[in-house]
Amino acid sequence: MAIGVAVVVVITGAGVLLSRPPVATADTTGTVTYPDLARGHVSTPVVYAQVPPAGGDHAEEWQNCGVYTAPVQSENAVHSLEHGAIWVTYRPDLAPDQVQVLQAAVKTQPYGLLSPFPGLPAPVVATVWGVQLKVQSATDPQLASFIAKYADASQAPEPRGECTGGIGAPTDR
Repeated sequence: MAIGVAVVVVITGAGVLLSRPPVATADTTGTVTYPDLARGHVSTPVVYAQVPPAGGDHAEEWQNCGVYTAPVQSENAVHSLEHGAIWVTYRPDLAPDQVQVLQAAVKTQPYGLLSPFPGLPAPVVATVWGVQLKVQSATDPQLASFIAKYADASQAPEPRGECTGGIGAPTDR
């Protein structure tokens, strides 16, 4: 399923340039892919097209991987995504037993990052660079499959980059 199609027309002295913005696509497993995301380092807040962000411009410092009980800065988490992190976010009002399931799933992953995220479009959203999965429950089997598929951090723009030595102090690693 393609989401949104637009063409940008730019007239230059050399002629007309046509470009299309990244088009999100969904596959049969429920994952949505966002291709051709920017990768610049910025020192200002970024307005992302996805909630939570699935990539794009980001802060110079990455978020240390691990379990957080408070929201983290998106710009730092996106830098971690660039390094191969799996960022699992959940609504702050998610039931404590569901949060415990997520904590158990993420803390064993060297590239796992878990944090609450206000305003999520689903109770739980798992994100790697350019790919996202929204589920209704921490026990949804699709979530475990998503984590297993991306656990080796090899499909990121900077595969197996740093996931420690950045900012933040996770409560569990």
